[in-house]
Amino acid sequence: MDIVVSNISKSFGTKPVLVDYNAVFHEHQINCLMGPSGCGKTTLLNILMGFIRPDSGTVKGVPRHKSAVFQEDRLCESFNAVSNVRLVCTRKVNNSKIISHLEHIGLKGSLAQPVSELSGGMKRRVAIVRAILAQSDILFLDEPLKGLDEDTKKDVIQYIKAQIQGRTVIMVTHSIEEVKAFGGRLITMGGKDGNGA
Repeated sequence: MDIVVSNISKSFGTKPVLVDYNAVFHEHQINCLMGPSGCGKTTLLNILMGFIRPDSGTVKGVPRHKSAVFQEDRLCESFNAVSNVRLVCTRKVNNSKIISHLEHIGLKGSLAQPVSELSGGMKRRVAIVRAILAQSDILFLDEPLKGLDEDTKKDVIQYIKAQIQGRTVIMVTHSIEEVKAFGGRLITMGGKDGNGA
């Protein structure tokens, strides 16, 4: 089922962030949200994830099982990378699978230390593996490649594409190159009508 956003409005105090916003996010596809800073992309993601309620309008079709890469990594700093991913996994996912995923995107040799000692780009990759291995029908990715160098970015894009496995993806990005690399469907926000169809 596609996700249908109808006439969503949301204000914080006196500041309107979304005004009568409409969009359709296609099931089993990578839907890429682009728009200027402050146009409401993260607010829209938070509404779709159920963290905040819109002031008006409706959202239909969001799957129950969700996973996310947030703008901030939101890791347990004193835990190592494997333990951070383990927190969201079912018992079916064993530690060797977690280690294999982390090593696949370049974290070999850094798995035993607390994530507080990892670089920003390494933490980002831990957050990505955590979202991928969580049991979910939809992935929310808020600028998932932030802080990664170009070579690492290419590896991580390939990793994400290989691991989506039919899930619906809604990704916020500022880069049309990333949209193309993911083969994503572009939805722009903050245009004249502020709508994405």
